[in-house]
Amino acid sequence: MSSFLYRLGRSAARHRALVLLIWIVLLTGAGGGATLFNHGTDDSFEIPGSESQQALDYLDRVFPEVSGTSAQLVVVVPEGERVETPAITSATADAVTELERLDQVVMVLNPFSDDVTGALSTDNRAAMVSVLLEVDLLNVSEETKAGITTIAEEYERAIGGDADVYAGGDALSERVPELSVVEAAGLVIALVVLLVVFRSFLAAGMPLLTAVIGVGVSIGLIMLATIMVPISSTAPMLAVMLGLAVGIDYALFLLARHRDQLTDGIGVEESIARATATAGSAVIFAGLTVVIALLGLAVAGIPFLTTMGVAAAAAVAVAVIIAVTLIPALLAFAGDRIRPKRRRRAGREHAGLSRRWIRFVTRVPALTVVIVVAGLAVVAIPATDLRLALPDNGTEPQGNPARDTYDVITERFGPGYNGPLLVTVDVLASNDPVGVTNEIADEIRDIDGVALVPVATPNRKGEVSVIQVVPTTAPDSPGTEELVATLRAKAPHFLETYGTATAVTGITAAGIDVSAQLGDALVPFGILVIGLSLVLLAMVFRSIWVPIKATAGYLLSVGAAFGATSFVFQQGHFADALDITRTGSVISFLPIILMGVLFGLAMDYEVFLVSRIREDYVHGGDPHRAIETGFVATSRVVVAAALIMFAVFAAFVPEGSSTIKPIAFSLAVGVFVDAFLVRMTLVPAILAMLGHRAWGLSPKLDRKLPVFDAEGDALMRELRLADWPSPDSAEAVSAANLTLTDDRDRTVYRDVEIHLRTGETLVLHGPGTVGKSALLFSIAGRVPRLQGDLKVLGHVLPQHTHALRSQVAVISCMESTSPAREVATAVDDGIELILLDDADLVPHPEQRAELRRLIDHATRTERATVVLTCQDPIRIQDLLPRSGVTTLALTTQSLEASSC
Repeated sequence: MSSFLYRLGRSAARHRALVLLIWIVLLTGAGGGATLFNHGTDDSFEIPGSESQQALDYLDRVFPEVSGTSAQLVVVVPEGERVETPAITSATADAVTELERLDQVVMVLNPFSDDVTGALSTDNRAAMVSVLLEVDLLNVSEETKAGITTIAEEYERAIGGDADVYAGGDALSERVPELSVVEAAGLVIALVVLLVVFRSFLAAGMPLLTAVIGVGVSIGLIMLATIMVPISSTAPMLAVMLGLAVGIDYALFLLARHRDQLTDGIGVEESIARATATAGSAVIFAGLTVVIALLGLAVAGIPFLTTMGVAAAAAVAVAVIIAVTLIPALLAFAGDRIRPKRRRRAGREHAGLSRRWIRFVTRVPALTVVIVVAGLAVVAIPATDLRLALPDNGTEPQGNPARDTYDVITERFGPGYNGPLLVTVDVLASNDPVGVTNEIADEIRDIDGVALVPVATPNRKGEVSVIQVVPTTAPDSPGTEELVATLRAKAPHFLETYGTATAVTGITAAGIDVSAQLGDALVPFGILVIGLSLVLLAMVFRSIWVPIKATAGYLLSVGAAFGATSFVFQQGHFADALDITRTGSVISFLPIILMGVLFGLAMDYEVFLVSRIREDYVHGGDPHRAIETGFVATSRVVVAAALIMFAVFAAFVPEGSSTIKPIAFSLAVGVFVDAFLVRMTLVPAILAMLGHRAWGLSPKLDRKLPVFDAEGDALMRELRLADWPSPDSAEAVSAANLTLTDDRDRTVYRDVEIHLRTGETLVLHGPGTVGKSALLFSIAGRVPRLQGDLKVLGHVLPQHTHALRSQVAVISCMESTSPAREVATAVDDGIELILLDDADLVPHPEQRAELRRLIDHATRTERATVVLTCQDPIRIQDLLPRSGVTTLALTTQSLEASSC
């Protein structure tokens, strides 16, 4: 990976104008296409297969009058007056007539009609006109909305006096979140942080520019996708938040590495390539974890949440691609203009502050761990009361017509009127559909939590009846949830008593089903995320304790974010300061989104901080000193990245929509806690407690886990060995300090030194199992784990094993029926390195003679280099050429080499 990124960074730098042009074209194309062809967002929040959704789909076919959305007009008269006056009843009748003429309206309920109950308030100061539409919320036309609003205004003028008419309901709600100037504050803060870090407007502007381009491309692609799939309005806003946050952070990591290398005197183009390979590898790893976690939202089995995860993952993927392509191009445009003049005093001051902090938190590490864990546990306590619900008009800003109507209905009629339930009754086989419906309605009226049953009627064909149930509690309250459960528990009783099947549906019931399914998905999703973090971090750090510690820290961050969100949005603390107009619950999909997104971000900080500590430990061997040096070297970038991420998320809280506001708040808290309290305080303390044990991994597990070079170590090794053993070396195989251990940590061979020139022959020999075949297969690029340096045919191993294999032939003389024929084929195919295992087991004299001839010809003409293994070199003297033979004897006690 790092080698590929090295070439990509260099290529992007050399073709910077083309790279910039490509991204401009992509931005223009995606934006233009989305503007012209998008189909709009879809906030239906359906759960296929749930009871409420199946019932709604059935009603849509057989009883469309009650399956669509609705609007309400509420007339309220001043205190001391009554709503039942001739003027108001006459004006109401006229308004009902006008409403019935509107397109998409199928029924209008006059509150003063004898057939309508529950539409007058108990104090007789308010009346509610219900407007039933034949379409769902997403398909209500602007003409219909405008018509309802206009009629409401005329209705108020016709009544006159001090009466007020409120027009609201789901049909008139506008829940599509929009960006405001407040969100730009996050970018301003990010710019300030970048200026403090880089002291350069040019350097500070690059991450902002690339993040905005990435967000523009992402949103364009997401809106284009509405042509094929429904996408909720929350998805683009979530993509904007994540795209800006990770886009700035990923660019910051590359830019910081590039400037450090420029300070060390590395040339611009070489530095760009190295920064792309090293920091770019970490960016790809971090981005991959975020993408996988977001795609993991599909675990919930809810289509709108899956598309939301895919959309957000696409934004993160675009940010990663921009980081490793456009950032190198812009760095090439900038050239030496962003090279730091000298090591700044601010940098030295920061290093001093970092050093003092890390020494403070690791002085008594156990105490630090106890304080942080206990503190975060306390913060997480309110999470035990966290309630989930879908947004409704009650979460809209105050002053919004839909919110004002919602509040008036709650005040005058009761909170349950804003979220009535529908109970469907299958009366197709009944001889008395009206009687059965009324009897069931009477039973429902006696259930605790039911305020009113205003409607109980079958459809025209007598196939299904609908009973409208008004709860005594608000749509998102525990009481309404309990009522839905009670009604569903009554289904067996209704079936046994009346012979009819019942189901509970409606928008409120559907919201409860969504919340329940999302809650049920949290555990499997958590297991997926935790398991993924353990595996990925074990791959990167080759350790058991580091992944366990990182995952435990992630869980603490999630708990604290949940607790803070419940404390503010449910319990109402600081609600006024954050412009939260309604408390009591949070949006249903907040927990699963927070867990997914925060997982990826937490892994960002873990990789950037701990990988440097591990690097210093590997080089120095002192775990405590490595913690200090690694922390000092990386903390500045991590602090800047965390502050930027926090600022971007926090900027969506004051003026964000009711859907985005709690998500942004929880992410801002989660990022702050994870970066500053977990990664920069708790993690160093735990590493200090563990010491050398922090970096232990059993050899068996080490071999089974794939390698992910998140910091470009493989590239640095490759660059170090680029001119080894010499720039003009003619050696086909070069090895130094080469060592191999098995699954039980036993040495197979150690400290091997080889310098085999092209066209020469090497004999590896020794009695029994002394590692000669293992060394042969190491040279062939068949061993993935090696210690020391090995270069074969110009390829550094083990990272370039795939490139080497087409140039190497491995022949087992024990298993082959004709080793000579295989060698001849290899020579004819232009194979440059021929390896023969157990050469002393070739039995037939004719085969041995032919093999000798082929080896002699290949080495003499320098068409191939040959390596053989055997028990005793005396037994293969007849196979060897006259000159250019090196023997390497392997024993269980020592290694020695001689030439002849």
